[in-house]
Amino acid sequence: QVQLVESGGGLVQPGGSLRLSCVASGFTFISRYDMSWYRQAPGKERELVARIINMGAGSNYADSVKGRFTISRDDVKNTMYLQMNSLKPEDTAVYYCNAFAWGNTYWGQGTQVTVSS
Repeated sequence: QVQLVESGGGLVQPGGSLRLSCVASGFTFISRYDMSWYRQAPGKERELVARIINMGAGSNYADSVKGRFTISRDDVKNTMYLQMNSLKPEDTAVYYCNAFAWGNTYWGQGTQVTVSS
């Protein structure tokens, strides 16, 4: 059974840092999947935060997080990461892990990130 499980969310003060993890299980050739982080704030649509292309061939970021967030993956550990620095209150949201390949898309259950003093 294919599964994505996020962890690492929590409450952090503005200017602080968090590192999110997404562990994939049940996938064949996870390295062939494009992996992404999305987020959804209350009352807003889900939005793409960052994507890392299969085989680590490249990555892209939402303008709102460029220079502050870094996406990475370790396909040996079947894990994707999102290092979030200089966090702002507007980064508060549920963060979701996504895997996409061959027309199939999979989602994790989400992890809450709250940035507040």
